[in-house]
Amino acid sequence: MRFAQFLLKNGSLAGIPKQVERFSKFSPSPLSMKQFIDFGKCCRAMLPLFYIYNQLHKTSFVFLRQELPVRLANIMKEIDYLPDKLLGTPSVKLLTSWYSQSLMELIEFLEQDPDDKDVLKGFTKTLVNIRNRHNNVVPTMAQGVLEYKEAFGVDPVTNQNVQYFLDRFYMSRISTRMLMNQHTLIFDGSVNPAHPKHIGSIDPSCDVVEVVKDAYETSKMLCEQYYLTSPDMEIREVNSKSPGQPIHIVYVPSHLYHMLFELFKNAMRATVETHETSPALPPIKVRVALGHEDLTIKMSDRGGGVPLRKIERLFSYMYSTAPSPVHVDNSRNAPLAGFGYGLPISRLYAKYFQGDLQLYSMEGYGTAAVIYLKALSSESVERLPVFNKSALRHYQTATEADDWCMPSKEPKKLGNHERSR
Repeated sequence: MRFAQFLLKNGSLAGIPKQVERFSKFSPSPLSMKQFIDFGKCCRAMLPLFYIYNQLHKTSFVFLRQELPVRLANIMKEIDYLPDKLLGTPSVKLLTSWYSQSLMELIEFLEQDPDDKDVLKGFTKTLVNIRNRHNNVVPTMAQGVLEYKEAFGVDPVTNQNVQYFLDRFYMSRISTRMLMNQHTLIFDGSVNPAHPKHIGSIDPSCDVVEVVKDAYETSKMLCEQYYLTSPDMEIREVNSKSPGQPIHIVYVPSHLYHMLFELFKNAMRATVETHETSPALPPIKVRVALGHEDLTIKMSDRGGGVPLRKIERLFSYMYSTAPSPVHVDNSRNAPLAGFGYGLPISRLYAKYFQGDLQLYSMEGYGTAAVIYLKALSSESVERLPVFNKSALRHYQTATEADDWCMPSKEPKKLGNHERSR
């Protein structure tokens, strides 16, 4: 049963296909880190001036009540192009009902008066409810993929389509949570005592090395709990923009922490298991460099590396070899621990603001992971999926035969006349 058919059969969600069609005709409006931070700073500065502060609150409300449905509808439109049997799994059915309910709740605010303070309060409360409802979207979708894979296996076309969809689906989720977090944190009328200088979830002066150390310490603790030992870290920073000064950028510390924690976790496990009989563990080396365009973090380990053919599979959702996940109630734990989704989701966090995450491995020696972020907040612009004809072609194109000769699995046995040449 297609997603749209499922919704039409469910009376309470009968209006959803029409609304998805309506809002998916609009393209999302990507924001830059500079826009986020400038608007947030303005709101904070105007907090004592209630009239101006309320006008800013109203501006955010009017933008989000249109933008959030557009972002949700664009990705919901793509859900319909998933394989029928994946759509039919209990996990994916549950997930689509969450998205449908959230879309309808947001649409209810389209005709409401932005000058009504109760409307603004109700909208903020709704955003908190939606955010909480969607807390388990990623593991729920991951569970659906696992159910599908175990029941029907993986073929190249399905793998290609699911990989394409999930990158876009999870990126869309990162973006909607970013918008909801900024609005709810800025307009709840309080300052986070733990991070008084943060503007919503953004740190205007994020100390990159401190985030690296934080992620390392948490990973080290987990590593020692499991292996009773852990590798040390050597860290070095190079600030070419302001030599000798600590490296600071405008960024979301929680996003950076997730990426680093995942990389440290992998590096530590590989190092300990590769050198379990050695008297000492080689350290993990981290280099942080700030240039005029890029902030780059390189993490190098001597954990034995992986073959080149396996590198891209480390970023695959369908080919994950991780065991079935265990529910861990730990907010500081890596996102999706247990599904093998840590690396692909970390790469999406990096790409969200036009960066990247890449792996370079030397099998038999070790691996270097490199995170690229934009140095300038004006260039850190949201990367958002949009449903259009180009996206549709990705789902409709079958995998064609390769136009390069593929090596056989086994070496060919040569005949006598071939051996004598």
